[in-house]
Amino acid sequence: MSVARTLHGARIHLASEPPAALAREITTRWPAHRVVLIADTTVAARHGERLRSAIGAETVLTFPAGEAAKTRETWAALTDRLIALGCGRDTVLVALGGGVTGDLAGFVAATYLRGVPFVQCPTSLLAMIDAAIGGKCGVDTPAGKNLVGAIHHPGIVWIDPSFLDTLPLPARREGLAEAIKHAVIADATYLEWLLAQMPTLVDPAPIPRAIADALVDRSVAIKCAVVAADEREANRRQVLNLGHTIGHAIEQVSGYAIAHGEAVAIGLVVEARLAVHLGLAAADVPERIVAVLRAAGLPVEIPAAVDRAALLTATRQDKKARGGAVRYALPMAIGEMAGAEQGYGIPVADAAVLQTLTEM
Repeated sequence: MSVARTLHGARIHLASEPPAALAREITTRWPAHRVVLIADTTVAARHGERLRSAIGAETVLTFPAGEAAKTRETWAALTDRLIALGCGRDTVLVALGGGVTGDLAGFVAATYLRGVPFVQCPTSLLAMIDAAIGGKCGVDTPAGKNLVGAIHHPGIVWIDPSFLDTLPLPARREGLAEAIKHAVIADATYLEWLLAQMPTLVDPAPIPRAIADALVDRSVAIKCAVVAADEREANRRQVLNLGHTIGHAIEQVSGYAIAHGEAVAIGLVVEARLAVHLGLAAADVPERIVAVLRAAGLPVEIPAAVDRAALLTATRQDKKARGGAVRYALPMAIGEMAGAEQGYGIPVADAAVLQTLTEM
């Protein structure tokens, strides 16, 4: 096992050893600390006791699985349970699960006793390559996703691709949407690699370890490079929002019936077509994105039942809006984003967005 990268104090491991190695890392980083594991009920049933025992955690705090549980109410319930356990600042929280768990447990860690250390132990592809990296954490509100949160970096990110062996194929596809996003924003050769590897990546059989390691490592490298240059999303980090402004709106309007990765996949296509409409990108950019998304088995069209005007309204509540204008991260080419001169957040008129939504 070796430390792959360090990002704003987080030691990011691409692990090849059993969880006992994580226990040693936690003890080295935080001697004499209590360890509490946080997981949703699904992940806890599958992996919770094994990891709790391996790392010496004293208990596993659980909450209902799914985006609908990523709320202030769940945050309050978890913090109340920590108080009831008598947990002090000598507590390390370990988030075991996907993006929802990492966001929620990270926000608990950021706010409990004004901040305690925590570990990201992602079990989904989406969390391994994106959500667990960069320190963003928070909860959703009825008005939109992630509107209440913080930037609180984990001390350790422990990425063990063997968790992918038990990940359902739909959840694997969700993670591939984020990998495709990374390729579009920063690395055209990565997009071609993904397309070439897609038959293996969407095969229900476990992903061969060498391919899984390469997938995780290439995406983590892109995410780390962006966040290292712009921790607080003042400019460059905004490129990571590609596909997410429309994607989050689709999630919200659908009542989260459309999964995050599927919504991001559709958002990538909408926002690439918006870039073409605005004269920022060539016409082949969205088509190249569509080809890879289709190979991944991801949706590329907005479902007919999703109201376009409601989507537009939802984008206005996005946390990236400034002065009443919604700002988008838009591609100029595969591997290159537009808007460098304005911090990569491009304000777009509602009329242009609605026209693109309607055309789809």
